Amino acid sequence: MNKSNKLPVRMPDYAITESKKASFPVKWEELMGWFIVPRLGERMAWAMYDSSEKIRSEIYELEVIGRASVHGICGVEITAREYGGGKHEFIYKNRNTTRTFIAQLTDTHCRFLAQSHYEGDIRHLYTFLDGDEFLKNWGFGEDNCGNEINLKPKGIINRKGENIEVKAEVGSQIQIMDVVGRYDVNIGVKIYDCICVIDIETYESGILSEQFIDSNGRTILWRRFNRNDWKLKSYKQLWSEKLPENERLTVDGNLYVHWYDCITDYIL
Repeated sequence: MNKSNKLPVRMPDYAITESKKASFPVKWEELMGWFIVPRLGERMAWAMYDSSEKIRSEIYELEVIGRASVHGICGVEITAREYGGGKHEFIYKNRNTTRTFIAQLTDTHCRFLAQSHYEGDIRHLYTFLDGDEFLKNWGFGEDNCGNEINLKPKGIINRKGENIEVKAEVGSQIQIMDVVGRYDVNIGVKIYDCICVIDIETYESGILSEQFIDSNGRTILWRRFNRNDWKLKSYKQLWSEKLPENERLTVDGNLYVHWYDCITDYIL
């Protein structure tokens, strides 16, 4: 596809300003965490940028290549080519490789049905019927129903500046994900009118994301935060010590530290 050559080596400067306007409803059809809409004809590229150095570290190129069925459920097949050194995860053996997803988009939800990748010359394949082997990495929502695509505030998460309050137990069966307000996101010379969606520990315990989505349902900016003690045994430091200058959020008294950002070629 060669779309990744559009993504800058350095993260463009950006500013996020809270708007006084009310949040707007959004139909968000992107695949959770991968930014592509699982629909025939879709293709895109996105990249990660370290929040301190602001240098591009990893690139992903995705394309929907056809229809597919898993255990009788129809969806589409997506290839995802990955390039980079993998500095944003402590252990990740599959950089510079190609993944395959099968995903389903309905009128209400978007979900993964299967994922495969190579480790050496062995192809590993997981489907939604493989229990925890699949669900811990690719399952979202109750019984893997996926993420809701019709977004509007639910009142699960309240945000006031850097302080966040959750009206549900983090780690419970409830997906802690909600629209928390409307923001102007200024990236380079462009300004985007967005809602902000905060997701707390849907991906993994100790991870929070801020996702700024425009009225077309496309991600403008995605920001990753780590709970201060996330993977402390692996990294040997609290994140506030490892990244002392980085932005911080507090969730019910627990500190989260900004780690990296993602942008897609949609904004270029």
